[in-house]
Amino acid sequence: MYRIISGRWKSKKISAPKHFDVRPTTDFAKEALFSILENTYDMQSISVLDLFAGIGSISLEFASRGCKDVFSVELNPKHTSFINSTASELDMSSQINVQRGDVTDWLKKFRNKKSFEIVFADAPFETEENKYQEILSLVLNNKYLKENGILIIEHQSRLKLDHPNLIDTRKYGNVSFSFFKPNTSDTDNQEI
Repeated sequence: MYRIISGRWKSKKISAPKHFDVRPTTDFAKEALFSILENTYDMQSISVLDLFAGIGSISLEFASRGCKDVFSVELNPKHTSFINSTASELDMSSQINVQRGDVTDWLKKFRNKKSFEIVFADAPFETEENKYQEILSLVLNNKYLKENGILIIEHQSRLKLDHPNLIDTRKYGNVSFSFFKPNTSDTDNQEI
């Protein structure tokens, strides 16, 4: 179970079926992350790409806060169905576009088609560093980020992601968020 932290559906508890093998971002970490993001972006005017969407914890949080353009990419058909039904139940279907597919395949297929202010990737915790580097490369080298955009990767705190575009890492217990700037010279001075 997780809850929506803020916005239209503040404090709404979302209960996933017990047999789902998911690890939603903790409320503590999610609250800290969105505090950072809301100080940087107007939630109602941005586009978000949620990779490894799981059961929609992050996607629904963005939608609850007024984001009208959320793409959620998830491989598990039970999870995509759950996100769709929950979005429908909460009257968010027009805000969340659920895409079923493997994240790396999806990123290769849709390269250079749409850009986002925020790309969020919460790969399974056992993901190897080379897989994170592949996701970084696919997002940063294929115009998935707008000039003012940010790529956020959620990962185990013991994993240190090294990349020239890394601008910050915030640790919340065993979970960390690493922030990466787009591949443009205009945003070299961007800070979180």
